[in-house]
Amino acid sequence: MTNNDILRRLRYTFDYSDTKMIGVFRHADMAVTRVQLTSWMKKEEDAEYVRLTDLEMATFLNGLIVEKRGRQDGPQPVPERQVNNNIIFRKLKIALNLNAEDILEMLKLAGVGLSKHELSALFRKQGHQNYRECKDQVLRNFLSGLQYKLRDKVPQKDSDKPLRKTASVADQSGAPVRKRSQHKSAASEREFIVDKPAADKSQATSVKESTPAKTENESNSVWAKALAKSSKKHD
Repeated sequence: MTNNDILRRLRYTFDYSDTKMIGVFRHADMAVTRVQLTSWMKKEEDAEYVRLTDLEMATFLNGLIVEKRGRQDGPQPVPERQVNNNIIFRKLKIALNLNAEDILEMLKLAGVGLSKHELSALFRKQGHQNYRECKDQVLRNFLSGLQYKLRDKVPQKDSDKPLRKTASVADQSGAPVRKRSQHKSAASEREFIVDKPAADKSQATSVKESTPAKTENESNSVWAKALAKSSKKHD
């Protein structure tokens, strides 16, 4: 990452106007014009682009520390003439008063996992046995997480959400999960219709014929009894 990239991203993250940016430089005793600031904000392919030097980058970060933390008593720190990602990262950590947990959270927002041991190695002094160089990717992801936290307000992803179980993953019993076939076998889909046996006509006829028919005398006797009962009611 170039110094111009970092300055441009910090300005967006803090939502600083031209006047505010010029004031941050002034905190570190550097006078900056609006024309200079505009040229630093240009893209490299722009004809009016001007490269931001390491001294100017260090001066801005020192001014940012004063802006965020206040001016300390005594002589002010002298800006470095040469800066690297480790120095820039450390100055941002001081300016924003961040601890290890804060930084790891911002890296997590950018989708990066880093241990406390790995993080502390980035803030060691150069020459220390545990010192590690801060790569562009780490600083870029930190700036992205800082932007999400302070400006874009992107919600944190739920990392505790369980993974969805697929057919290729074994179930808890250890047996592989078999994918159910979309096509049933023809035998399972076929319906067998069994016709009921036809009634035996000869049997039905014999049953009907075995029922004894009433004789004419019995029929007349029934009607005689009914008439007698009716005549008694009228009497």
